[in-house]
Amino acid sequence: MTSKFERELDKLRSRIIKMGSAVDEQVELAFRSLNEWDEGLALHVMGRDEKVDKLDMKIERQCLRIFALQQPVASDLRLIMAALNINSELERMGDLSYNVAKAVATLKPSREIIDRLDVKQLTEAVQHMVRHTIDSFIDSDLNLAISVMRSDQRVDQYEERIRRQTIELMKEHPDLVDAGASLIIQIRNMERIADHATNIAEEVIFVAKAKIIPNRFDEDLYDELERELHEDEED
Repeated sequence: MTSKFERELDKLRSRIIKMGSAVDEQVELAFRSLNEWDEGLALHVMGRDEKVDKLDMKIERQCLRIFALQQPVASDLRLIMAALNINSELERMGDLSYNVAKAVATLKPSREIIDRLDVKQLTEAVQHMVRHTIDSFIDSDLNLAISVMRSDQRVDQYEERIRRQTIELMKEHPDLVDAGASLIIQIRNMERIADHATNIAEEVIFVAKAKIIPNRFDEDLYDELERELHEDEED
């Protein structure tokens, strides 16, 4: 491998980490703006979206340039393919964070009733998944990646519970139908952020182990992966 190629890969990893850090902060601030009903912070989040989009384009161009000008071997090829996918997942997470922040102004008039729901529990669970999946890429931590994949089912359960709670509130308070419908959309957006975090964790496994993880919750598969990692550590 040429030193130039090594520098390109290092730059690519650095940009993915930078993108991950930007999106992690975007998610954190969007959720905080909703939990604290801070419209100023929501506007700040929306204003940062362009930064994420620019990083997305830089990473995509760099991956395509490496494909065009270099001949990566298998392990490096997996990294570049994963970088393209991770970049796409992060960009979508940024867009969904923008949507959550944008909804704050619409939902705020109903804050007293919405605050009765378990939205903060959901946002905290999703935020942990986002942070951990980015850390799993930075540190090549496969155990952390597996823990992220396991967490996705819990987020699905939170989303389902809050959706049911919201529907009950809409039945009790017909004047909340519009706000309730908007909230259901936003908790779905949060659940989708968790899905994208799970997809990134799957890419981390792909880079390290050359394993393609089915895009579904599979407890037996996660147990098998953990056993393999334990055996590798003992060798």
